[in-house]
Amino acid sequence: MRLNEMKARLINLKKIADPRGNLTTVEGGQDVPFSVSRVYWTYDVPAGECRGGHAHRRCEEFIIATGGSFCVTLDNGHEKQSYLLNHPYQGLYVGPGIWRTLTDFSSGAVCLVLASDPFEEADYIRDYNEFIAEIKKNDNSNV
Repeated sequence: MRLNEMKARLINLKKIADPRGNLTTVEGGQDVPFSVSRVYWTYDVPAGECRGGHAHRRCEEFIIATGGSFCVTLDNGHEKQSYLLNHPYQGLYVGPGIWRTLTDFSSGAVCLVLASDPFEEADYIRDYNEFIAEIKKNDNSNV
């Protein structure tokens, strides 16, 4: 399995330019490939700290830097790819089965996440070795 457009991709959103300030909208099922069930955001991340450090079994996410910037590194168990998010009109779609780590938060950065599912602890894989074991198990079952 390789990181591909089905599992991860940057998506440009509509940017409505206005001299009074720009506007961007997101509609679940249209601008992102799922209906939005949960929205959360992280902010005031101290310098040098990272967020994420997990994968989801089923949940899809759309990650947006609504302010400032940060780096998202995605890992499918075979390869890694990093994305710099620094435009509030662009987001990163992350499908299930992808480990994500968010680093290099600028001062004042705000990370907005749209999720396909409500919070469910059982959907999270928080241990990287467990993640790799699940990837290997799934790879073997597809042979």
